[in-house]
Amino acid sequence: MTTARKRSKTWAGRIAVRCGLARVARFHSDQSGATAVEFSLVALPFIAIMFAIIETALTFFAGQALETAVSNSARLIRTGQAQEQSFDAAEFKDKICDQVFELFNCEAGLRLDVRKFSSFDTIDLSWPLNPDGTLKTDGYVFEPGNGGDIVVVRAFYEWPVIVNQLGTNLSNVGSGKHLLAATAAFRNEPFPW
Repeated sequence: MTTARKRSKTWAGRIAVRCGLARVARFHSDQSGATAVEFSLVALPFIAIMFAIIETALTFFAGQALETAVSNSARLIRTGQAQEQSFDAAEFKDKICDQVFELFNCEAGLRLDVRKFSSFDTIDLSWPLNPDGTLKTDGYVFEPGNGGDIVVVRAFYEWPVIVNQLGTNLSNVGSGKHLLAATAAFRNEPFPW
Protein backbone atom coordinates (compact mmCIF):
# COMPACT_ATOMS: atom_id res chain seq x y z
CA MET A 1 0.00 0.00 0.00
CA THR A 2 1.43 3.39 -0.96
CA THR A 3 1.55 6.41 1.31
CA ALA A 4 -0.89 8.30 -0.92
CA ARG A 5 -3.48 5.59 -0.29
CA LYS A 6 -2.95 5.76 3.45
CA ARG A 7 -3.42 9.52 3.46
CA SER A 8 -6.59 9.36 1.44
CA LYS A 9 -9.44 8.87 3.88
CA THR A 10 -12.41 9.71 1.74
CA TRP A 11 -14.08 7.42 -0.72
CA ALA A 12 -13.54 9.77 -3.65
CA GLY A 13 -9.92 10.22 -2.64
CA ARG A 14 -9.34 6.45 -2.55
CA ILE A 15 -10.81 6.05 -6.02
CA ALA A 16 -8.66 8.87 -7.35
CA VAL A 17 -5.50 7.32 -5.92
CA ARG A 18 -6.39 3.89 -7.36
CA CYS A 19 -6.83 5.45 -10.76
CA GLY A 20 -3.50 7.21 -10.48
CA LEU A 21 -5.05 10.62 -10.03
CA ALA A 22 -3.10 11.81 -7.03
CA ARG A 23 -3.54 15.45 -8.06
CA VAL A 24 -7.31 15.06 -8.04
CA ALA A 25 -7.09 13.54 -4.56
CA ARG A 26 -5.09 16.51 -3.29
CA PHE A 27 -7.53 18.95 -4.92
CA HIS A 28 -10.49 17.12 -3.37
CA SER A 29 -9.11 17.42 0.13
CA ASP A 30 -8.10 21.10 -0.27
CA GLN A 31 -10.52 23.34 1.69
CA SER A 32 -8.84 26.74 1.16
CA GLY A 33 -11.36 28.08 -1.40
CA ALA A 34 -14.53 26.83 0.28
CA THR A 35 -15.53 30.26 1.56
CA ALA A 36 -15.19 31.86 -1.86
CA VAL A 37 -17.24 29.13 -3.50
CA GLU A 38 -19.96 29.34 -0.85
CA PHE A 39 -20.10 33.13 -1.19
CA SER A 40 -20.40 32.88 -4.96
CA LEU A 41 -23.40 30.57 -4.53
CA VAL A 42 -25.13 32.90 -2.04
CA ALA A 43 -24.10 36.33 -3.39
CA LEU A 44 -26.37 36.53 -6.45
CA PRO A 45 -29.64 35.68 -4.65
CA PHE A 46 -28.64 37.92 -1.73
CA ILE A 47 -27.94 40.92 -3.97
CA ALA A 48 -31.14 40.34 -5.97
CA ILE A 49 -33.24 40.24 -2.80
CA MET A 50 -31.55 43.39 -1.51
CA PHE A 51 -32.38 45.23 -4.75
CA ALA A 52 -35.99 44.02 -4.53
CA ILE A 53 -36.26 45.29 -0.94
CA ILE A 54 -34.77 48.66 -1.87
CA GLU A 55 -37.07 49.01 -4.88
CA THR A 56 -40.15 48.15 -2.82
CA ALA A 57 -39.15 50.67 -0.16
CA LEU A 58 -38.59 53.40 -2.77
CA THR A 59 -41.95 52.67 -4.36
CA PHE A 60 -43.77 52.99 -1.04
CA PHE A 61 -41.79 56.13 -0.18
CA ALA A 62 -42.68 57.72 -3.53
CA GLY A 63 -46.35 56.78 -3.06
CA GLN A 64 -46.40 58.36 0.39
CA ALA A 65 -44.68 61.51 -0.90
CA LEU A 66 -47.32 61.81 -3.63
CA GLU A 67 -50.15 61.28 -1.11
CA THR A 68 -48.76 64.00 1.14
CA ALA A 69 -48.26 66.44 -1.73
CA VAL A 70 -51.81 65.90 -3.02
CA SER A 71 -53.28 66.25 0.45
CA ASN A 72 -51.39 69.48 1.14
CA SER A 73 -52.17 70.96 -2.28
CA ALA A 74 -55.84 69.96 -2.13
CA ARG A 75 -56.13 72.20 0.90
CA LEU A 76 -55.60 75.17 -1.44
CA ILE A 77 -58.77 74.17 -3.30
CA ARG A 78 -60.76 73.27 -0.19
CA THR A 79 -60.08 76.65 1.44
CA GLY A 80 -60.66 78.62 -1.77
CA GLN A 81 -57.12 79.91 -2.14
CA ALA A 82 -56.67 78.28 -5.55
CA GLN A 83 -59.96 79.74 -6.81
CA GLU A 84 -59.18 83.20 -5.42
CA GLN A 85 -55.78 83.23 -7.14
CA SER A 86 -57.32 81.79 -10.37
CA PHE A 87 -55.10 78.71 -10.46
CA ASP A 88 -55.15 76.70 -13.65
CA ALA A 89 -54.14 73.03 -13.95
CA ALA A 90 -50.47 73.84 -14.59
CA GLU A 91 -50.16 76.09 -11.53
CA PHE A 92 -51.85 73.54 -9.30
CA LYS A 93 -49.62 70.81 -10.72
CA ASP A 94 -46.60 72.97 -9.87
CA LYS A 95 -47.78 73.17 -6.24
CA ILE A 96 -47.80 69.36 -6.09
CA CYS A 97 -44.47 69.03 -7.88
CA ASP A 98 -42.80 71.43 -5.45
CA GLN A 99 -43.46 68.94 -2.65
CA VAL A 100 -42.27 65.62 -4.12
CA PHE A 101 -38.53 66.24 -3.63
CA GLU A 102 -37.45 65.56 -7.22
CA LEU A 103 -38.61 61.94 -6.95
CA PHE A 104 -40.67 62.21 -10.12
CA ASN A 105 -40.37 63.67 -13.55
CA CYS A 106 -43.35 65.79 -12.62
CA GLU A 107 -43.67 67.83 -15.80
CA ALA A 108 -43.78 64.83 -18.11
CA GLY A 109 -45.23 62.04 -15.98
CA LEU A 110 -47.69 63.41 -13.41
CA ARG A 111 -51.34 63.26 -14.46
CA LEU A 112 -53.72 65.42 -12.47
CA ASP A 113 -57.51 65.14 -12.38
CA VAL A 114 -59.62 67.59 -10.35
CA ARG A 115 -63.40 67.16 -10.64
CA LYS A 116 -66.45 68.42 -8.83
CA PHE A 117 -69.38 66.12 -8.11
CA SER A 118 -73.00 66.66 -7.11
CA SER A 119 -72.84 64.16 -4.22
CA PHE A 120 -70.38 61.78 -2.60
CA ASP A 121 -72.38 58.83 -4.01
CA THR A 122 -71.62 59.82 -7.60
CA ILE A 123 -67.82 59.89 -7.20
CA ASP A 124 -66.03 57.55 -9.62
CA LEU A 125 -62.58 56.53 -8.41
CA SER A 126 -61.70 54.07 -11.17
CA TRP A 127 -58.25 54.41 -12.66
CA PRO A 128 -58.08 56.16 -16.05
CA LEU A 129 -56.68 53.24 -18.02
CA ASN A 130 -56.80 52.41 -21.71
CA PRO A 131 -58.14 48.98 -22.78
CA ASP A 132 -54.55 47.68 -23.01
CA GLY A 133 -53.94 48.62 -19.35
CA THR A 134 -51.79 51.69 -19.92
CA LEU A 135 -52.49 55.04 -18.30
CA LYS A 136 -54.53 57.49 -20.36
CA THR A 137 -52.72 60.64 -21.39
CA ASP A 138 -55.82 62.76 -21.97
CA GLY A 139 -59.30 63.29 -20.53
CA TYR A 140 -58.14 64.95 -17.32
CA VAL A 141 -59.97 68.05 -16.14
CA PHE A 142 -59.41 70.82 -13.62
CA GLU A 143 -62.66 71.83 -11.93
CA PRO A 144 -61.85 73.21 -8.45
CA GLY A 145 -65.48 74.19 -7.89
CA ASN A 146 -66.96 76.92 -5.71
CA GLY A 147 -67.75 77.16 -2.04
CA GLY A 148 -69.64 74.09 -0.78
CA ASP A 149 -68.92 71.93 -3.87
CA ILE A 150 -67.72 68.33 -3.54
CA VAL A 151 -64.31 68.01 -5.19
CA VAL A 152 -62.02 65.03 -5.80
CA VAL A 153 -58.33 65.66 -6.50
CA ARG A 154 -56.47 62.70 -8.00
CA ALA A 155 -52.86 62.43 -9.13
CA PHE A 156 -51.34 59.55 -11.10
CA TYR A 157 -47.73 58.73 -11.81
CA GLU A 158 -46.22 55.68 -13.51
CA TRP A 159 -43.28 54.63 -11.33
CA PRO A 160 -40.60 52.58 -13.13
CA VAL A 161 -40.12 48.98 -11.97
CA ILE A 162 -36.61 47.55 -12.31
CA VAL A 163 -36.44 44.31 -10.30
CA ASN A 164 -39.51 42.31 -11.27
CA GLN A 165 -38.21 38.80 -11.93
CA LEU A 166 -38.16 37.63 -8.30
CA GLY A 167 -41.89 37.11 -7.89
CA THR A 168 -42.20 40.58 -6.36
CA ASN A 169 -43.44 42.18 -9.54
CA LEU A 170 -44.67 45.62 -8.54
CA SER A 171 -46.03 46.53 -11.97
CA ASN A 172 -49.80 46.99 -11.98
CA VAL A 173 -50.42 48.66 -15.34
CA GLY A 174 -49.90 47.53 -18.92
CA SER A 175 -46.74 49.55 -19.41
CA GLY A 176 -44.86 47.36 -16.90
CA LYS A 177 -44.69 50.20 -14.37
CA HIS A 178 -46.30 50.70 -10.97
CA LEU A 179 -49.14 53.21 -10.99
CA LEU A 180 -48.94 55.51 -7.99
CA ALA A 181 -52.31 57.10 -7.28
CA ALA A 182 -53.14 59.71 -4.65
CA THR A 183 -56.66 60.93 -3.91
CA ALA A 184 -58.23 63.64 -1.78
CA ALA A 185 -62.04 63.91 -1.61
CA PHE A 186 -63.67 66.77 0.28
CA ARG A 187 -66.36 69.41 0.35
CA ASN A 188 -65.09 72.93 -0.25
CA GLU A 189 -65.46 75.32 2.62
CA PRO A 190 -68.28 77.87 2.16
CA PHE A 191 -66.09 80.64 0.82
CA PRO A 192 -67.93 83.46 -0.97
CA TRP A 193 -66.16 83.31 -4.34
